[in-house]
Amino acid sequence: MNTAPHEHRIAEVRRDTTETKILVRIDLDGSGAAQLATGIGFFDHMLDQIARHGLIDLHIEAQGDLHIDGHHTVEDVGITVGQAFAKAVGDKKGIRRYGHAYVPLDEALSRVVVDFSGRPGLHMRVPFKAGMVGALDTQLVYEFFQGFVNHAGVTLHIDNLHGDNAHHQCETVFKAFARALRMALERDPRMAGVVPSTKGTL
Repeated sequence: MNTAPHEHRIAEVRRDTTETKILVRIDLDGSGAAQLATGIGFFDHMLDQIARHGLIDLHIEAQGDLHIDGHHTVEDVGITVGQAFAKAVGDKKGIRRYGHAYVPLDEALSRVVVDFSGRPGLHMRVPFKAGMVGALDTQLVYEFFQGFVNHAGVTLHIDNLHGDNAHHQCETVFKAFARALRMALERDPRMAGVVPSTKGTL
């Protein structure tokens, strides 16, 4: 019986445009360590939730045109993180594929469901109660997840079920996203070496 530990699923991706310069390193089998520098403090705080609650080691350096606004930085980080996930997860053999989580924070409650389907799709219903949280425009949360799903090739459903405080709403979304990722990416010992699809490919 082969009891050798699995290799870590790691990736590094760089994105260099006239608007942003981004470096992402991830380890899907990490301990939740994060080094984050996007220039938007609250966005760093949200990315830290992905690392901590997804048990993903996440290193992100981003230099963007923040003198204009945060749009390009947040969207391009989503794109680059999505590319890194796609690279790290590989052929998806042996993963659980589906993940879901409900996460509360005081009055706020969010549900996130993810499928590493190979098909990008985003449904997001989050009625933010404020336009800004810190220096993050809450409209850009959608842009982050849209960039992520397009390049990670996942289907993602995000619903904020309750919430009166935009900080709480946003934090429950990112924490639930992290926990759903953790479930979906977990290796299933009953599916070792098998692609979790009747098509045989994802």
